[in-house]
Amino acid sequence: MTLELVHALERATLNALPSPRVVFDGPFVVRSFLGGTGRANAACSLDPTPDPELEARIGRVAGHYRRWGMTPRFRSAPLDPPGLAALLRAQGWAEADESHVTHGRVAPREDPAIRILPAPDAAWLEVIGTVEYQSAARRAEKQEAVKLFAIPAVWLVLEEEGQAAAAMSATCDGRFTGIFDLAVRPEFRRRGLAQRMIRAAAHWGQGLGAETCFAQVAITNTASVALQAGLGLTEAYRYQYFLLR
Repeated sequence: MTLELVHALERATLNALPSPRVVFDGPFVVRSFLGGTGRANAACSLDPTPDPELEARIGRVAGHYRRWGMTPRFRSAPLDPPGLAALLRAQGWAEADESHVTHGRVAPREDPAIRILPAPDAAWLEVIGTVEYQSAARRAEKQEAVKLFAIPAVWLVLEEEGQAAAAMSATCDGRFTGIFDLAVRPEFRRRGLAQRMIRAAAHWGQGLGAETCFAQVAITNTASVALQAGLGLTEAYRYQYFLLR
C-alpha cells in the first residue's frame, strides 16, 4: 500500500458512489443520500496529516447527520488524521462493517450474453434484489444516482437460460474500472457467472482507457474475497465504519 494509491482509489470510489448532499469540513468530506450505501452516507478524511481541530470537527460532523435525520457515520481508512479511531471509540462510537479495497489487472473479455445498459432496468434491479444486503434504501439510491454521475457508468445484465441471471454496475475513472453491486441469482451460482461479469466490465473499461480494476467487499464475504483474488485483485487497504447511535 502507498498513500498515493489510497488517495487515487478513495477519489475514484467517491466518484463511483455519488451523493447529492456534500459538505467539506477540514480534511473530511461529509456525504449523505438515502441512508443506503455506506460510502454515500458517511464522512471520511482525504488528508492523513494531524488535525488540531479533530475533536470539534467530529462534533460538527455528527451534528450534520443529526440535522439530516440520519445516524452519524464515519468511515475510517488510511487517510484518517492521527487519532481519529481512538477518539471515536472514546466518545462511544460503535465499530461496524470492516471491508477491504482490492486492486489489480483483470484479463478483459467481451461477452455477447451480457447486456451493457446506460441505466439500471427492471431486470437489473430484480437480480440485485436477490442479494440479502440490498435494502430498499440501497436499491432506491441505485436508481436515483444515475443522474448524479459525472464519470462514465454502466449497468450490466447477464442472460442465462432465457432470464437475467447476474447483474452488476461498473464505472470508469481515468485508469480505474470500478466494480460494484455484483449479484448472481441463487439458482445460477457456482457457474462462473461472476467472473464473466467482472471480465466484461474490465473489457468495457479498457475501451475507455482504464488499465486496472478495483472493488470493495466486506471482509466476512469470503466468497467474494476468493473471487476477486482469483481474478488478480489484491488488497490495497482496509476501512471500517463507526456509528453513533
